Amino acid sequence: MSKLLSKITITVVAIAISTFGTFYLTSTSKGNNTVNSSNLAIANDNHESATLVSVWDKETEPDYLGTKEMTVYRSPSCGCCGVWVEHALKHGFKVEDLKTEEMEALKQKHNIPPELASCHTTIIDGYVMEGHIPADDIKRFLTEKPQLAGLAVPGMPIGTPGMEAQDIKQPFQVLAFNDKGEVEVFKEYQSY
Repeated sequence: MSKLLSKITITVVAIAISTFGTFYLTSTSKGNNTVNSSNLAIANDNHESATLVSVWDKETEPDYLGTKEMTVYRSPSCGCCGVWVEHALKHGFKVEDLKTEEMEALKQKHNIPPELASCHTTIIDGYVMEGHIPADDIKRFLTEKPQLAGLAVPGMPIGTPGMEAQDIKQPFQVLAFNDKGEVEVFKEYQSY
């Protein structure tokens, strides 16, 4: 019963946050409404496009020479996951984007503690990356090659890569975890 309740809670929270955070209306200079999905441009009524600049567009690890091939697993209906994939691509990663309905089983297979769960799971160089982790944090982690299982940004904090919503930026932590489920703070974002 506890696992079912946990699965339902995660699903409801993911839907609510992605609905609020991923898509929003803004007005263009001509007064037309444009639906923007984070930093991706979507054409408005006049076939013009508006591009939002993301705080995450600036690459702080340009000399990264490590592994660039990653596999992202996500639900077919998850829009914010697709925006995160675009973030990873902008930072030089080569992404195999796999859509699956078996996300809970995948998280269990990779020993992701339930309290660290998010909407997508990435596997890179034998490590697990869970959720909306900034690409530069992944690069730093892979450069250090710690004896850990991976990184996680639990839930779906508004403002993280793929979850941007205008000027809303929730503080969040990138957490490192090991195979035993022990967790430590890898990086903390209070203001960004």
